[in-house]
Amino acid sequence: MSEYVYPVLFGMACGLFDRILMLRTDYRQYPTYLHGKIIHVALGFIASALGAVAVPALMEENITAITFLTVAASQFREVRNMERNTLAQLDSYELVSRGSTYIEGIAVAFESRNYLVIFTAMITTLVYIEFNIVVGLIAALICILISKKLMGGGKLKDIVDIEFVKPHFVNEGLYIDNIYIMNIGLPQRQEEILKYGMGFILKPKNFDARSTIANLGQRQAILHDVSVALGVYRDSGTPALVPLAKRDLEDGRVAVFVLPQNRDIQRALEIIGNTPTLENAIRMPTERNTKEG
Repeated sequence: MSEYVYPVLFGMACGLFDRILMLRTDYRQYPTYLHGKIIHVALGFIASALGAVAVPALMEENITAITFLTVAASQFREVRNMERNTLAQLDSYELVSRGSTYIEGIAVAFESRNYLVIFTAMITTLVYIEFNIVVGLIAALICILISKKLMGGGKLKDIVDIEFVKPHFVNEGLYIDNIYIMNIGLPQRQEEILKYGMGFILKPKNFDARSTIANLGQRQAILHDVSVALGVYRDSGTPALVPLAKRDLEDGRVAVFVLPQNRDIQRALEIIGNTPTLENAIRMPTERNTKEG
């Protein structure tokens, strides 16, 4: 039996375990249970096998054998395309859509996690070969902690202060605080909005946060997460009951208007605060100004 069998199996196990830990279905219900998870666990197994086998190939100076890593990279890019296409097709059937920015962020995350699995499998296999299984377990723990840190990303509560504000009407105009949302002419719709509607004001903590929450994709992500977690009081063909997010052009605050079926204010505050800060929405104009200055 080859001396590399146990290290490779150990690296594969660590990589697969890392992928399973990074694969979770939360209130957004993605990936779907059960078949969506099976797909990603299978891809995680392939990624861990590639990472673990690459180490013995390098140690035996079999350089051509590791060229399959480039093939693997192209295959995992297809994972991103698969997720993007799937979510884009499903998005048209959502009462409150995710939006293209959110979908792209999810797709990129699933691709990058396979690379983290390859990294974990390579490191743990190498450490096992050079030292022993105990040191390999320590290395696996460190890699898993790094993976958890990298997959976490930023949360909206890190860049904004969130406050509940009751919606109100001025004639036919719907307002959250002093921010105009939309025009509702029918008295019946106004009654429904006052009964079921909730409003929140997002106050940016700095100028960079102001630019980030101004992004339409980031705002749509907030509306989607709240609507998925708390339900939404609307059906197709009711444009007056569509959740919206509008910004104050003067100070950059964003007003979020939602119609949840479960009017739990504290829960809604938590959900908005835990909405991921989308990578494609992050803007840092102050850093650019500093560098240019």
